[in-house]
Amino acid sequence: MEVLSSVVGVLLAEPCRALFTFLRSKIKNPFYFNANLRALRKEIEDLMESRDQVNEHLESAAKVGQTALPQVRQWLRRVERLPNQVAYWLNEARRLRGDGKFPEGVAGPDPFPVRSEYIPAPTIDDQATASRNMAKVMNMLSREDMKRIGIWGMGGVGKTTLVKNINNKLTSPSHDSFSIVIWITVSNKTQETESELKKVQRLIADRLKLTLTEESMEAGAGKLHARLMMEKTFLLILDDVWDPIDLNLVGIPTLELHKGGKMILTTRFSHVCLQMTEVTLKVEVLNEEEAWRLFYKSAGEVAILGDVEPLAKAVTKECAGLPLAIVVVGASLRGKRMVELWKDALNALRRSEPLIRGRMEDKVYNPIKWSYDVLPNQCIKSCFLFCCLFPEDFRIDVDKLVMYWLAEEQTDGLPVAVKIHDVIRDVSVWISSSLEKECKSLVRSGIGLHQIREDELSSESHKRVSFMNNQIRELPNAVRGCPTVSTLLLQWNQELEEIPDGFLAAFMSLKILDLSGCYIKSLPSCLDRLVELRALVLVNCSSLETLPSLWGLAKLQVLVCSGTGISTLPQGMGKLTSLRHLDLSFNLNLEAIPAEVMPGLSKLEYLDMIGNKQLKFTGERGEISTQFKEILSLDQLITLFIGLGSSSCPVETTSNTLVNRMKKLKKFKLFIGFISRGAEAFLAVIRESTRMVIFMDIHQWGERIAWLFANSTSIYFYRCKGLDTMFEKLIASSDEVGSFDTVEILHILGSPDWIGVRSIAKCDMLPSLKYIYLDGLIHLSCFSDLALPLGLKLSELIFISVQNCPQLEELFKIDQNCSIMDVVFPNLKTISLGNCPRLRSVSWQNVACPHLEVVGVSNCPLLKKLNLTAQNVGTIKKIDGRQEWWDELEWDNDDIKNNLHPCFTPSPWP
Repeated sequence: MEVLSSVVGVLLAEPCRALFTFLRSKIKNPFYFNANLRALRKEIEDLMESRDQVNEHLESAAKVGQTALPQVRQWLRRVERLPNQVAYWLNEARRLRGDGKFPEGVAGPDPFPVRSEYIPAPTIDDQATASRNMAKVMNMLSREDMKRIGIWGMGGVGKTTLVKNINNKLTSPSHDSFSIVIWITVSNKTQETESELKKVQRLIADRLKLTLTEESMEAGAGKLHARLMMEKTFLLILDDVWDPIDLNLVGIPTLELHKGGKMILTTRFSHVCLQMTEVTLKVEVLNEEEAWRLFYKSAGEVAILGDVEPLAKAVTKECAGLPLAIVVVGASLRGKRMVELWKDALNALRRSEPLIRGRMEDKVYNPIKWSYDVLPNQCIKSCFLFCCLFPEDFRIDVDKLVMYWLAEEQTDGLPVAVKIHDVIRDVSVWISSSLEKECKSLVRSGIGLHQIREDELSSESHKRVSFMNNQIRELPNAVRGCPTVSTLLLQWNQELEEIPDGFLAAFMSLKILDLSGCYIKSLPSCLDRLVELRALVLVNCSSLETLPSLWGLAKLQVLVCSGTGISTLPQGMGKLTSLRHLDLSFNLNLEAIPAEVMPGLSKLEYLDMIGNKQLKFTGERGEISTQFKEILSLDQLITLFIGLGSSSCPVETTSNTLVNRMKKLKKFKLFIGFISRGAEAFLAVIRESTRMVIFMDIHQWGERIAWLFANSTSIYFYRCKGLDTMFEKLIASSDEVGSFDTVEILHILGSPDWIGVRSIAKCDMLPSLKYIYLDGLIHLSCFSDLALPLGLKLSELIFISVQNCPQLEELFKIDQNCSIMDVVFPNLKTISLGNCPRLRSVSWQNVACPHLEVVGVSNCPLLKKLNLTAQNVGTIKKIDGRQEWWDELEWDNDDIKNNLHPCFTPSPWP
């Protein structure tokens, strides 16, 4: 075995020495970066070859009864982690360079992509055929001779559900044969070849956290190829492929070059499998027993009632064994006890004859069409059909969808995000295009169009028209009148620079116009003649400099001008008395708003004005304090996002009147200070909170901040000076205002002059606190130094993260004079610690976290003990950190370490 150790040393020493030479010194040199990067890739390849040689020696040694020394196994573990560590240092190089980009566009993960992402999917455990298919595919994946696996079958038969279950199985720690699993939904039937390939390329890059700038296919392929070659093994899952894809052009390494790479694809067409894969599996329809079991699961107990059961089984038979059809129909009949309804359903299914598609697709279309027919009213049918205006596999934002519905005077909404199955979308397009009235639609979204033909718009019966997500460069200058069109979606045609007056004038009945993401610089003057317009959406029209008069738009309810180039508001703005939703966010050229505008918007419910420069109100009543008070006085306002600058508190902020006005808001974001460059990542983290106050780059804002805490769920401090003084003022007001029991999140990022709080509150000021994020408090020695002055008992705490605190020595510390022998954090589930070089202890022995599930530690070299007990063995699910750190941890007894070892996950970063 000593000989084998010598071989290992010879094989690894020189590559590792060269590798770390690059990482330490060369990678920071911008002049030689490209050459060094190429050399680094070569060294990685050589190192992987050396690893293979070592493994071969180990296999030979094992045959004669020899075992590897622990040092050899440790070397191999370190080598396996090197590719990910290289990716980390490449990312650090990008940060150090300060330009946010790598030469040649090579980017490491930031953050690292998880090995496999869980995808919600219905279980197939109770479907024998599907379970057998999954076992077959898992067996194929385990075989060295099967690299490309094709799964095919008709639409709705369950291919996607099958591979989703396979993907989710691979998320388990017990199935770690792939270093990364990449799921991509292709699903575009008519897009041009190059555009299709670029889409697939971009989706794979996004999954790998790899940035591809606007460039040629070849350049992007090179970057993607280099990134995938850094993975030891990978599985690429391509779902719903309609045409063969040249993976070489995308940048997927050939499976001969990358021996650890594999692929699964699903398709409706056998010829796609034959051209792209080596082994295929056809997914057949469910047998009679399985179909009935799935139908019963979807329809519920009503399906086995005496008179209903034979009808239910007949309905199941009409679904032809297709899981999608069975689930849709079963859900439509769930809870229906009247026999007549079941008879009507059966007759409708037997009569339904779609006008398009082949015989097999008809089996899917029939039941889905029937499910549409039995929707309770025309309003819900109209709302459902609106979803087909979006491209396939498009994640439809619910807030925007409801906004569209309201603009069309629909009243039903959905409580969750929407993404409809592509077969259901096909049926919706078919239904909406064949209707003679109500919701007849022209759907041309996401199909790579460069222009619109005039004859496509010639119908006088279309209600909705969608050309969104194409590459349309110009619109017809003259179009025959489209008197019935109420919705026109042209968003994300990024090459569209002009809206001709003659084009827009043809849509005089328009209620919804969406031009988001277009390159237009202005809008036609005829806009204010669209007197029926309810919604005008102009998100990220960055070249849009001016808006025409809006005097004639008395019915306008929604105006979204977010991320545009406008510098002034249009004439007639203050007369939009029907306006309910106004978004003026992130208009960097917009510096002033006439003070008379806001009081005139009496029906306003939603107002977003964040992300602008130091926005000013002009006029006699233009002070920000006065305008803030008047905005809060709007009777219908329930959502407010606004920046209050860095001046003192607005007038009457200490009065109960203002606090009560804040209480009526269901959602608000108040920005105190300025949104500086570099804060975008911070803002992205906090987008989903409901009622929040964000202090950004300010110094001791105002005399009192208690009113800001009164109704907030989240408080954020971003690079604020004088934070200790602000907290002392907050504590001083506690006798008057008591605790702030609505606050659940406290996030402090950067406080360079933090010295600690000298005052001590008489009560727990944040009794409902659940999440704590501390980052960059450079003088904080113990979290308790912050918690104790605020009186925090942390009985509701779920999550705590402490990062980049160089003086932190302990996380939780109990005063020696405390009469309470044990302190328990009963709800704490996650502790995350990073870059705290002096941290020695998480807690003293008398601090208990009985429900702790996750512990993450990065770059805390002095932290040698976690103070976990036998009780935690049953609760801990994951411990994340470097292998070397784990090996050196101290434990009260070996049993705890051994029992927790399966929960440890080695981190790829140093």
